Amino acid sequence: MITVAQALDHLFALADLLPVETVPLRAASGRVLAAPVTARRTQPPFAASSMDGYALKSVEADLHAQFKVVGESAAGHRWDGTLRAGQAVRIFTGAPIPEGADKVVIQEDVTRTGDMISITDDPGPKDNIRPAGVDFSEGTQLDAPRRLSPGDIALVAAMNIADVPVRRAPVVALISTGDELVVPGEEPGPDQIIASNTYGLAAMLERVGAAPHILPIARDTEASLHTVFGLAHSADLIVTIGGASVGDHDLVGRVAANLGMDQSFYKVAMRPGKPLMAGRLNGVPMVGLPGNPVSAMVCGAVFLTPMLNAMLGLGQRPAPRVTMPLRGTLPHNGPREHYMRACIADGRVADAGAQDSSLLSVLARSNALIVRPPDDPARSDGDMVDVVPLS
Repeated sequence: MITVAQALDHLFALADLLPVETVPLRAASGRVLAAPVTARRTQPPFAASSMDGYALKSVEADLHAQFKVVGESAAGHRWDGTLRAGQAVRIFTGAPIPEGADKVVIQEDVTRTGDMISITDDPGPKDNIRPAGVDFSEGTQLDAPRRLSPGDIALVAAMNIADVPVRRAPVVALISTGDELVVPGEEPGPDQIIASNTYGLAAMLERVGAAPHILPIARDTEASLHTVFGLAHSADLIVTIGGASVGDHDLVGRVAANLGMDQSFYKVAMRPGKPLMAGRLNGVPMVGLPGNPVSAMVCGAVFLTPMLNAMLGLGQRPAPRVTMPLRGTLPHNGPREHYMRACIADGRVADAGAQDSSLLSVLARSNALIVRPPDDPARSDGDMVDVVPLS
């Protein structure tokens, strides 16, 4: 068996960097920006009012001073003149500052009668003007690589960029194996269960920008596995769930080897998730996950998402960890690294309950994994532990 860190190194070696494609900005949310983009304009392109009020000369902005209102400047419709002494322009938030003005007195500090205004409250020193370029200037770059957030999308739009270069979404073929499985919605036989793993993994992988394809369930025959593997030929990554152990009905490794798989490793010193394998199948990276539902999902978080991030150009890094105090106690850990389902609340983390690798209900109420090193001693309430957040 190899360690989790060693397994990740093998998986990163299999993670082929995906090509770049250009997509419309509307389709870019959550995608990975592959190259920097450069602002085509300055924002704001002119000095603009940050408040509703009256634009005037700051040297005249004294309490009780009076001004004649000579025009109006609104967003999209500037006042096209030059302000003179004793004059003011009615102005609204976002509107261009008239030439000759350098202060906006907010409307709450002014009394207006007809086309005359008086400053009735101390306007204070603030000019209430956003200078041109205070947000960004033409030529400013948004760095890459980065996963484009809603804030990034808004910034790129303001930069007047309609199309962006992104890494192509990795196509992941998800293959569940086993005679005991049926898809959700089907009526299971007396000895069958619902195939949940592929659906949970598909949701997980979509969140990191992948395009998962759930293939038909492969039955426990070599012919069925051959057929389903044939459907995965165009994928960027093949993921099998179940059948990767050494039992009489665990055929994935044997069939993959017959099809030419170059195996990188088999078995990882962790729980849940010991029967994990990886390699290349006809040039395509392949990962074989264990069949237990929680094992598959934990391995997805620990291995698949970092691997996909590497394929998207985000670097070869394990799942992010934080350190936080433990709520409750934990017994001594065994010889394998343990990823315990856990719940973070109020800045502390607690064991989520029974850690059996078949209990999806425990996983569903968890939002983190406590990472226990091999032979980690018993832990007390308040001890600092490593945590992988799941949401």
